[in-house]
Amino acid sequence: MTAGQYVAAAYGAVFVFVLVYVAIIGAKLVRLQRETAELLEIARGRDAAARREPTSSVEATGEA
Repeated sequence: MTAGQYVAAAYGAVFVFVLVYVAIIGAKLVRLQRETAELLEIARGRDAAARREPTSSVEATGEA
């Protein structure tokens, strides 16, 4: 192999490495976005449930 072929092989290897790295980071980003959406949905559900159901009988009757 000539020096130019070694350089081309090195650039190719670096390109493949960067491509794999970007793909892994992209997959993690998609997973994190999905988990964040699920957590937001759970938090909104708990918030809505807390508004509907009083936490104690004193709050339910309005007596202190």
